[in-house]
Amino acid sequence: MKKKIWLACCLMGLISLASVTVAFAEPIPNIDIQIGNGDGGAPSTSSLSLILLITVLSIAPALLVLMTSFTRIVIVLGFVRTSLGTQQMPPNQVLVGLALFLTLFIMSPTLSSINQVALQPYLEGEITQTEALEKAADPIKKFMFSHTREKDLLLFMKYNQTEQPSSYQDIPLTVMVPAYAISELKTAFQMGFMIFIPFLVIDIVVASTLMAMGMMMLPPVMISLPFKILLFVLVDGWYLVVKSLLLSFNT
Repeated sequence: MKKKIWLACCLMGLISLASVTVAFAEPIPNIDIQIGNGDGGAPSTSSLSLILLITVLSIAPALLVLMTSFTRIVIVLGFVRTSLGTQQMPPNQVLVGLALFLTLFIMSPTLSSINQVALQPYLEGEITQTEALEKAADPIKKFMFSHTREKDLLLFMKYNQTEQPSSYQDIPLTVMVPAYAISELKTAFQMGFMIFIPFLVIDIVVASTLMAMGMMMLPPVMISLPFKILLFVLVDGWYLVVKSLLLSFNT
């Protein structure tokens, strides 16, 4: 029972996200929600399913953050802003918005696969909800497995005493999701470290120059900030950062 609830919580959000592409192409249908039976009796099974669905969707954003490319993207963008030292520029809304659209762009093949093999057959009544969830798990598992380190997978498999799987399809989501999350954190911090290096060199050079000139009372940040912004603009930094993120998911 717990396994089914976990699977539903993880995949209902992905199915909803996959239906976004369909929503842009099709008109929004009329929705009529009725709680309870027409004769004033107890709430029907469909009403209880609706309440359960609303509960699942309330935690879906947290699950989507850990099961997509959003984690790596938003952390790297945060490192860029921190290394530049521009405080709140760009603001959080811009960074999160950019991360969301990059996530949709990177995850579009996976979401399209979920839409084809799970969402559309379920909407047409060809498969049941349980079968749709099981079919939707394969594409997202394939994506997470391709970007998860073997060391991280073994950590959670040994702790959970999971048998050695023959393929990624046999790995449960309770093992795959945390392993993928810590793998993404490590990769994001590695990319952030590489971003920090050139800006750190500028800070060191400016601080050493001011020290040699005897301007110890002048904050080095005031002098290094324009040079870091100038360097970032001259090398087209946002293009290079986004390109590196896209290429990191093609490996």
